[in-house]
Amino acid sequence: MAATDIVIGGDNGQAVVQLGAMSNRHGLVAGATGTGKTVTLQVLAEGFSRIGVPVFAADVKGDLSGIAAPGKPNAETERRLKLIPRDGYQQRGSPVAFWDVYGTNGHPIRTTISDVGPLLLANLLELNDTQSGVLYAAFRIADEQGLLLLDLKDLKALLAWMVDQGANLRTTYGNITAASVGAIQRGLMVLEEQGAEKFFGEPALSLDDLMQVDFSGNGVVSILDATQLVQKAPRVYAALLLWMLSELFEHLPEAGDLDRPKLVLFFDEAHLLFDGAPKPLLDKIEQVVRLIRSKGVGVYFVTQSPLDVPESVLGQLGLKVQHALRAFTPKDRTVIKSVAQGFRAKPGLDVESTVTELGIGEALVSTLDAKGAPQPVARTLIAPPEGRIGPIDANERAERIARSPLRGKYDTPVDRESAYEMLKARADQAQAAAQAPAAATRGSADAAPPRPAAASRQRQTATEAFMTSAARAIGSSLGRQIIRGVLGSLLKK
Repeated sequence: MAATDIVIGGDNGQAVVQLGAMSNRHGLVAGATGTGKTVTLQVLAEGFSRIGVPVFAADVKGDLSGIAAPGKPNAETERRLKLIPRDGYQQRGSPVAFWDVYGTNGHPIRTTISDVGPLLLANLLELNDTQSGVLYAAFRIADEQGLLLLDLKDLKALLAWMVDQGANLRTTYGNITAASVGAIQRGLMVLEEQGAEKFFGEPALSLDDLMQVDFSGNGVVSILDATQLVQKAPRVYAALLLWMLSELFEHLPEAGDLDRPKLVLFFDEAHLLFDGAPKPLLDKIEQVVRLIRSKGVGVYFVTQSPLDVPESVLGQLGLKVQHALRAFTPKDRTVIKSVAQGFRAKPGLDVESTVTELGIGEALVSTLDAKGAPQPVARTLIAPPEGRIGPIDANERAERIARSPLRGKYDTPVDRESAYEMLKARADQAQAAAQAPAAATRGSADAAPPRPAAASRQRQTATEAFMTSAARAIGSSLGRQIIRGVLGSLLKK
């Protein structure tokens, strides 16, 4: 076994191994609640960390934080170690960085409205086609006007301005109705009530902070505490993960054939990424999943049923770890039959029956060989993790956050000049210009004659032109991101 390979578990005394060189071919961990998916995720995350691969994992139930602390000796761990060939096992914690959109249980994680873009935002707001068209127009107007969209108040200010300027914008951008804008504004209000405004703003997350290795050469495991987020705003959770996937695809260089990935992502509750997503978004997700492996990124979906993942994405997944499924209804039996057909058969193993008989901590596992071909499915006893099973307590978490090298980098929000401030300044200038003739009329007779209004307007127009040019220059890199993005941006022409 190579130093870059990961032991998942054992089958009749033989190690079941995930090859590091095949780990950018993505994977799936599936199974009913309580069958051991989280422990399998932890074993894989620890394995990647030990071979120097940074990991990002969404922790939906709050159970994954134990990876930061050493495990405790117990009889079940000893039993499994006797059955599973595994060299170098020791109970130890992994280097961890904690993240939390709400900033309570980890470093705040943010991005800007411009980076999320109209495609993801329309899905987040559950807009229809007409409303989505208005949102696309808003992003195009912002780019052409040099207006930075950083947070929710920027977008709300732009939408209000679009309603006021509807007649002037109609010839270029089509009919922008108050009804469509109102629907978008109501959706933004719902997001605010869910606390999602904390996700939009600056300082935005730097992807480099998710790709760190500690002084011992272990990959840092970045854990997103999503316990509150999934309950309050599941669509924001999905948008965050898809935005992250898109940004990695856009910014990472081509990697070629590596002996291990540059980064591995674990997306728990994967069905939230696909539920209700329109076809254009699903097509883009499929495209990114297919192509991002060339950037050295592995994506692992964690869910209850493999059918939660679209077939077009499911067919691209190399590693498949299937925990027990229960057959209570005809629909359940259909799922089990479909799961069995997705594995390469192993002589003497009835997959369809076995998947209903698996115990906690057992799984049917199919990996790729060195040539990328699926190996026969193996009934596997999952290896024990080196870290603690279950969450660490609040004091332990607070201590690790306080010691984090990222402490202070994202804690304080930054509200720099953007669309809200720019549009307010324009409104103030327009009001001042409208009041200027009246003030001039009230001036004394021996005062210097006022300059012609046309000249004043001409100078103001020049100033506005300069400010617009400057703002456009400031926002040009952001504008280019909007145009070239895959999931979170305007589509290329």
